[in-house]
Amino acid sequence: MKRDNECAHIIVTGRVQGVYYRATAEETARTLGLTGWVKNRGDGNVEILAEGDRAALENFINWCHQGPPLARVKNVSADWQPATGQFSTFETAY
Repeated sequence: MKRDNECAHIIVTGRVQGVYYRATAEETARTLGLTGWVKNRGDGNVEILAEGDRAALENFINWCHQGPPLARVKNVSADWQPATGQFSTFETAY
């Protein structure tokens, strides 16, 4: 883990389940060099924990506001935390 890495805990609300949000988020995060996970929550929202370079995380959060073409994002909240370095890849969690 690079010392300047950060972590963003992200909650995405809206029509974000059943529209390939998780798969597209995983692909986007990996392209940006991020590690962590994305999962559907029981309340219909999507939860993401992503670690990496601050600029890459900010780009990813900007992507989260739009998501894949069928998504209708209402809100994206991000809580910044220190990175733990516990992830080696970015994957969909179940």
